[in-house]
Amino acid sequence: MENCQIKTILGIQYRTMAINLQKGQRIDIGLTKMMIGLGWDPNEGTGYDFDLDASAIMIDHQRKLVSEDYFVFYNNLSSPDGALVHTGDDPSGKNSDGDDDEAIMIDLEKVDQRVEEILFVVTIEDFERRRQNFGQVRNSYIRIVDQNNNQEIAKYELDEDFSIETGIEFGRLYKKNGNWKFEASGIGYRADLGFFLEKYYKGEIIK
Repeated sequence: MENCQIKTILGIQYRTMAINLQKGQRIDIGLTKMMIGLGWDPNEGTGYDFDLDASAIMIDHQRKLVSEDYFVFYNNLSSPDGALVHTGDDPSGKNSDGDDDEAIMIDLEKVDQRVEEILFVVTIEDFERRRQNFGQVRNSYIRIVDQNNNQEIAKYELDEDFSIETGIEFGRLYKKNGNWKFEASGIGYRADLGFFLEKYYKGEIIK
């Protein structure tokens, strides 16, 4: 499905279409500067605020972090190459009012040449103590916005019932034949932020 938008070029209005992605669908990006917006609406009455955290993991051809500084999250808001900037944490999930809860600004022209993929994951902080999971979260999505005109290019709404999962890979940017593409992932894990660091980190993690 597609949403129609209006774009003006040289004084002429054109209709452009924002793509509603399905799980596993892949598209060409065709942009260099974009915003990745992520949103969600926690259910009321669970007894605790939901602290959902969006992170970006920049990995190489071996599917490992280029270095730990390329794990972009609330305690590391930008990548060393200047390509990714995280706008900050929304600790309660109530800041969006229907819009993005968290966002990551991306300039693909600045991405370190060693980076082959950028994964976008969302995890629930302190899920065990609070007894929370994504089954208690509604209207989860990831979308791509053209920073040049603030037009939404594509959106993936997670419509699965993640009844036990506490960490989800929403989507990923990846290089193929020198061009960047996007895949709507929708892969759930019973895991926290540390799981993703361990999964993609090359060295030994001291706990």
